[in-house]
Amino acid sequence: MLASFALAAMALPEVIVAQLANPFDGDTTAIRAGDVLYASRCADCHGADAKGERGPDLTLLWAAGTNDQRVFDAVRQGIVDSIMPPSAAPDDEIWAVVAYLKSISTVPPFDSPNGDYASGREVFASMCAACHTVAGSGGTLGPDLSNIAQVRSREAIVQSIRDPSASIELGYRAVTLVTNRGQRIIGVVKSEDAFSVQIVDQDERLQGYLKADLDDLVRDEQSLMPKFGLADLSQRELDDLLAYIATLRNTVTAGL
Repeated sequence: MLASFALAAMALPEVIVAQLANPFDGDTTAIRAGDVLYASRCADCHGADAKGERGPDLTLLWAAGTNDQRVFDAVRQGIVDSIMPPSAAPDDEIWAVVAYLKSISTVPPFDSPNGDYASGREVFASMCAACHTVAGSGGTLGPDLSNIAQVRSREAIVQSIRDPSASIELGYRAVTLVTNRGQRIIGVVKSEDAFSVQIVDQDERLQGYLKADLDDLVRDEQSLMPKFGLADLSQRELDDLLAYIATLRNTVTAGL
């Protein structure tokens, strides 16, 4: 872990007590310091990009309706019945980490000036809704997209459509299971421990398996979501789809 001098070296103002508002919100110096502190203390569990490894995706917290104080408290107190321990770090260091996470977790609104919202909604219904939910309606094999425009930039969304394997969200990583009876099951891993694995299969059924009953467990580096190249989704259709996706900035109650 980095010591408290990490922030002092960057000449951050002193913070005496925790506040409801993050004193470093939007402070570029604190955000850079928080980046360093996050990499040292948090990335092992939450991933270098904070999108989740052993711990959950932290970039979705603000879109889910949480606030800086609640994230600060979670870091300070830890999460009961989880691998997240409490932290004894100084307040200014925790606030800097919170400022950094917030800076990579929210994006400004974008638009698709060449696209048509109504046509894009139809494209989504025909090509995306079987696997993705919006406002409680749709499939569950892929991530819920109800607030995707609040947490992902236009460029990131385009990449996820054209090359979905470039970045695969925790909880949606493909796996092929081969049972002792020779059955092959393809799905996405939802949870796993030393003795068992839980997946959602391609029929969107939640399935649990003991590893002792498996002959093989193959982790696929490719996303179950297909690539949508120009032959599959034209630029016009993509512009229309982005016009619709740009409106998906709903929020829900956070669990943190």
